[in-house]
Amino acid sequence: MKLENSSPSLPDDLKNCVLAIGNFDGVHRGHQTLLAAARNFALEKSLPLIVLTFEPHPRKLFRPDDPPFRITPYDLKIDRLTLENPDHVSALNFDWDFASQSAEDFVKNVLIAGFNPHHIFVGYDFRFGQLRKGSPDTLREFGIETTVLDKVCDDGDSAFSSSRVRQELRHGNIAEANEILGWNWEIRGEVVKGDQRGRELGFPTANMSLGDCVHPAYGVYAALAQIEGEDTWRPAAANIGIRPMFEVKIAQAETYIFDFAREIYGKTLRLRPVQKLRGEAKFNSLEALIEQMNKDCDQAREILN
Repeated sequence: MKLENSSPSLPDDLKNCVLAIGNFDGVHRGHQTLLAAARNFALEKSLPLIVLTFEPHPRKLFRPDDPPFRITPYDLKIDRLTLENPDHVSALNFDWDFASQSAEDFVKNVLIAGFNPHHIFVGYDFRFGQLRKGSPDTLREFGIETTVLDKVCDDGDSAFSSSRVRQELRHGNIAEANEILGWNWEIRGEVVKGDQRGRELGFPTANMSLGDCVHPAYGVYAALAQIEGEDTWRPAAANIGIRPMFEVKIAQAETYIFDFAREIYGKTLRLRPVQKLRGEAKFNSLEALIEQMNKDCDQAREILN
């Protein structure tokens, strides 16, 4: 059984569990190592594996004016966590009341009362409670056996960290980001009607907001796109950014799916940038823009083939 639940209280048959705790933004290879260790331990002890995470990401609460930074917005994170085969995923609401509780109250009122964990797995940078005063030693003081994986972190200098993934994406280094993630990063969003500029130029695009997703380096990418209801990943070229020729106010992703002419407004599009082709640019004329777009598509097809 794989569930998502905003309540800190588990059914009795899931308590006395192995609990893996973290923000897990990106569910990268470090996170996967932690979850695999927790899953193997749970299997050995014949106990359920529960993943505990927090929504929204604490940084959104503490630094609300920061640019979008999430590698895996909520739905994508839950999907990636579910692929790690836990028995249950619990996403607790991280608000000011939650953030202001002491480390001791968090252990007593959330962990023990809600989960009654037999064993906890965390990364080396795990801290919790008001002013981040809680640590793995705090858990052990309450008699909870705790395993800390030294090379697993959410936001540090480890080879596998969410910060490193964000850095690579912001530089347009998709392959490098995917190597840390251990899966192909994607953007998801509802296809909305734009200003039809692409259609007028002969390149009709599926437009979607970047939402809370970290903004990769602006530019044109060879990409793969999957439309809601389909299993096929279709080759595409995507412009991510503000389109200097026409200057949209908020950055978005505009995807030209090759050899495709169906309207898909309202459907969810999954977009996987594969390789950055060039940065955004302003051209002297529409003819020059169209010529470059044709070159972009040819290059994208070559890369994707």
